[in-house]
Amino acid sequence: MNELIDCLIARRKSRGWSQRDLADVLSMQQSVIARFETKKVVPRLDMILKVAEALECEIKVVFKKDKESI
Repeated sequence: MNELIDCLIARRKSRGWSQRDLADVLSMQQSVIARFETKKVVPRLDMILKVAEALECEIKVVFKKDKESI
């Protein structure tokens, strides 16, 4: 989860957006974005998807094969 959040933070910064800019796009308070980015709370999936969509990111779930089942 931390890697995903780090990627979203990097994407926000690469766009030149502040936390306030992202919060405005999402109609949220900046403090919500700050808590999300500092990883002080475990974000819900809908929050992650909203942030990703606002940053024009695509999130994919990739399942690893179990080595023993091969």
